[in-house]
Amino acid sequence: MRQRRQDNIGISNLKSDELVHNSFVEMMFFICLAIFGLKMHFHGGISSLDHVEEELMVHNVSQHVSQQQRKKPHRQRYIPCEVPFIDSVNYLREPMDNNKFAHFYLGYAEREERISQNDTFEAHFGGHQTLEERDKSYHARSQTIHCGFVSGPDGFPGTGFELDEKDKKYMSTCSVAVSSCIFGSSDFLRRPTSKVISEYSKKNVCFVMFVDEQTLVKLSAEGNVPDDKGNIGLWKIVLVRNLPYEDMRKTGKVPKFLSHRLFPSSRYSIWLDSKLRLNADPMLIIEYFLWRTVSEYAISNHYSRHCVWEEVLQNKRLNKYNHTAIDEQFSFYQSDGLIKFDPSDPKILLPSFVPEGSFIIRAHTPMSNLFSCLWFNEVDRFTSRDQLSFAYTYLKLKRLNPDKQFYLHMFKDCERRAVTKLFHHRMDN
Repeated sequence: MRQRRQDNIGISNLKSDELVHNSFVEMMFFICLAIFGLKMHFHGGISSLDHVEEELMVHNVSQHVSQQQRKKPHRQRYIPCEVPFIDSVNYLREPMDNNKFAHFYLGYAEREERISQNDTFEAHFGGHQTLEERDKSYHARSQTIHCGFVSGPDGFPGTGFELDEKDKKYMSTCSVAVSSCIFGSSDFLRRPTSKVISEYSKKNVCFVMFVDEQTLVKLSAEGNVPDDKGNIGLWKIVLVRNLPYEDMRKTGKVPKFLSHRLFPSSRYSIWLDSKLRLNADPMLIIEYFLWRTVSEYAISNHYSRHCVWEEVLQNKRLNKYNHTAIDEQFSFYQSDGLIKFDPSDPKILLPSFVPEGSFIIRAHTPMSNLFSCLWFNEVDRFTSRDQLSFAYTYLKLKRLNPDKQFYLHMFKDCERRAVTKLFHHRMDN
């Protein structure tokens, strides 16, 4: 029995040795086959692996370059240009009443009665202007027109943009006004650069910042608390209650376009969006853009777009507003005579049909006030994108009043950049 067991063990060991030997032979065979196969495949021996690695590196670099090319290019930088202001406000001489400017009386609709007895009637800040009333309002003549601040019938709630009586009294004393607004806490407070503002302007120009309650709370939390006179720096903070529109951008058009209504005694006004900081004396600005050019309204051209067709596409591309609403407005304007901007046309009325509306300088003349009301009414009726309605409003006003000139000065955008500093909106940060 012992001998048989030893024989079995010997046989088992022999088989194990054979298995190990066979496995070793098979492994060497596959290694040789792999090396031989590589040589056959690359026709250059093992050194050809370096070539493969180089090709992979080139491929990766090409992919990286391709991805870089697909990235959006950097925005073009727009730089300011020189604005030759006079040396001091001490040399200012306000021109006498210019007989070139059209003279007529404008009254404003203040109250509307119920149009019908149905239950759907709602009082509206801009009123319920009919298309017939709208067309008539474009004629530069003595008349009463819609221009915001329209109240409803007795028993209806207020239509909005309500101000404290003390603030209204203060604003009624302003002969020159610089104004801006922040609604919905959409921006930081940009104070005018005090060191470039003359003592004359600090004493004689009203700097008014319109805010809602949400913004006032936010500013206070950030340390911008009005002093005993209601000022933060040069800005007089004026609180607006009961905003007239849910769209904050549309609410912002009230102080932007209707400064002649908010400052009823003012002869001049400057508007700047809250994304801008004023970097020049307001009286020097008025002298340069209005008095020196004998103009009653001044606004800069857009920095890159000049045709409303382009502006429509850009607004839709960036989803600035509901596309259907933009299309309805644009179709209406085309049906009423809006034309494409053609820089080669020697009879073109403006250097651009698209403005950069963040900075406006105005004399409160009848024609300037009429244009401002008309432009506001377009924003009230259609979209808040005022760059879409500027050219239509201006061209229609000119077309219907061939015997009355409107002296609008469209200046270069680089000049706007020279007198203001641009920041991003708070929501963009």
